[in-house]
Amino acid sequence: MTVRNFWSASLVAGAAAMFALGAQAQTKLTVYTALESDQLKAYKEAFEKDVKGIELVFVRDSTGVITAKLLAEKNNPRADIVWGVSASSLALLANEGMLEAYAPAGSDKVTAKFKDSKNPPSWVGMDVYSSAICFNTVEAGKKSLKAPASWKDLTDPAYRGQIAMPNPASSGTGFLMVAAWLQQMGEDAGWKYMDALHANIASYTHSGSKPCRQAGAGEYAVGLSFDFRASDVKKKGAPIDIIWPSEGLGWDVEATAIIKSRAAETMAAAKKLADWSVTPNAMKQYSANFAILAVPGQAQPLPHLPNDLETKLAKVDFDWMAKNRERILAEWTKRYDAKSEPK
Repeated sequence: MTVRNFWSASLVAGAAAMFALGAQAQTKLTVYTALESDQLKAYKEAFEKDVKGIELVFVRDSTGVITAKLLAEKNNPRADIVWGVSASSLALLANEGMLEAYAPAGSDKVTAKFKDSKNPPSWVGMDVYSSAICFNTVEAGKKSLKAPASWKDLTDPAYRGQIAMPNPASSGTGFLMVAAWLQQMGEDAGWKYMDALHANIASYTHSGSKPCRQAGAGEYAVGLSFDFRASDVKKKGAPIDIIWPSEGLGWDVEATAIIKSRAAETMAAAKKLADWSVTPNAMKQYSANFAILAVPGQAQPLPHLPNDLETKLAKVDFDWMAKNRERILAEWTKRYDAKSEPK
């Protein structure tokens, strides 16, 4: 080998070694999430562009499934961080001692009711999602159905077999509806209301999005869903009106929380994601989907969603939702699960 070839080979080997070291330096962060599948790519790309050296590896499912998975893994956690899971679920995990208290840089700008009240907080909000009714005007016209104005209207026998709703045991959207009804009406009246509603339900789905998609496709006249999916379905041309019931909307906060007992490397990476989750760029990503953001002044107008959506939110208590979740879901399942779609 000539001297020139020797140095060329050495440079190539050195570059390969540096590339290998760079690849090894990439920290993989396991992120449990209930974010919508059509949101994940944009969020991942934005984070990885801003924060180098960390690759997000998502484990995605509906809120109820992710919550159950985290609880089952309590003594052997697989997740490093939870990003985009309901605050009511995270409050439950906090009560179980599973979350690392951490105040992300910039979290002082987050609206107080959209983050854990403890200092430092166990979870910090990203955005708010609320219940909504997707009403197919074409199908309703065929069946001479009037548009509902309230939750109570949905108990009218005229809607029998024409309503799809998310199962609260598997869907965060379903749970926020049930929890809000019980808190607004009182438990006795809330269960009585759901008994009457159940008579009109055609199917309980395992997705918060599916009822609105079904209503949009004309499978049912009414789909109980949430604001982002309602806006999305209407924007794509489905003949639906979005109805905000007069009694107030159930709602929850999509939030971020770090799982305890992680290795130092992944703990540092998890804190970087938590920090990024409340940055202006993160809020910009969320604002493409949600009308209410955890940091005030960052939201942008969205098609088909009212600018005053926050004023329509019912008063809810996340701690109550967390403490009573298991009891509520057991009762709901006993009463209504026979109409749930197969898993």
